[in-house]
Amino acid sequence: MNPIVVRDPDILGGTPVFAGTRVPVQNLVDYLAAGDDLGEFLADFPTVRREQVETFLERAKDALPKAEAA
Repeated sequence: MNPIVVRDPDILGGTPVFAGTRVPVQNLVDYLAAGDDLGEFLADFPTVRREQVETFLERAKDALPKAEAA
């Protein structure tokens, strides 16, 4: 499985970035928090592939604690 996010001390001082880019994952989080859509993010950061973002979001969702049914 290819990494989606990497940390390398030689790339932005180890900030987590999308693999193969210099785009911090935090940029995506900031865009979404501001209400921007995925298309805007991808247009502004064309080195990031849609599949990278979708996989990242799926993995982040899976990492969240599961809510228990009431």
